[in-house]
Amino acid sequence: MKYLSVLFIHFILVTTLLAQSAPPAEKSDPEAKKVLDKVRKKYEAYNTVEAGFSLQIEVPGQPKEVQKGTISQKGEQFRLDMDQQLIVSNGKTTWVYLKKNNEVQITDSDPKGTENGFMTPRDLLKRYQKGDFLYAITEKTTENGKVITQIEFKPKDKNSEYSKMRLSLDEKASEIKSIKAFAKDGSRYTFNINRLSPNKPMGVEVFYFDVKKFPGVKVEDLRM
Repeated sequence: MKYLSVLFIHFILVTTLLAQSAPPAEKSDPEAKKVLDKVRKKYEAYNTVEAGFSLQIEVPGQPKEVQKGTISQKGEQFRLDMDQQLIVSNGKTTWVYLKKNNEVQITDSDPKGTENGFMTPRDLLKRYQKGDFLYAITEKTTENGKVITQIEFKPKDKNSEYSKMRLSLDEKASEIKSIKAFAKDGSRYTFNINRLSPNKPMGVEVFYFDVKKFPGVKVEDLRM
């Protein structure tokens, strides 16, 4: 589902001057890079990360939808459990379980880490290093006594389905608070991190979908 690409979507799992203008074309904001580098190093130091989140989906002409879930990540392995579906990947195989239908689709994992349109905050932090985005600090606000920094990303790929993405973070704590994606069709997707638990013990069973635990499940194996 397309909205999953906001989970930088993703651990994720990732967001100097107030209302600073965007950088010149093809050049990112060096101050934003300093902030991102600090956040990236903190997240990369975690052996595992688990986060509780809410996902707000706004599609033109449709009622606003809010889903809640939990995401766990260990290296390239992740487990995303939401209201309607469960996505599990051990880095080699990915299982997409549709809860309402009691059906699981099995595919080979995408080495780029974007299977099923899914991207965690950790993936976004990797991609900004590769130069896939232009980014800049656009605003600083105070929320509950904390300074929240907003960094806006614009994809260099003109064919991207998103026009921009906005990362909000607690700069002092180097913690991501939310990620918002703006699709070219007018849709908006906001991923808010409500709880973060780093270095929680996670066994191999966390990143494996055992069909025996789902009686009557329909299995669709799409692996090559």
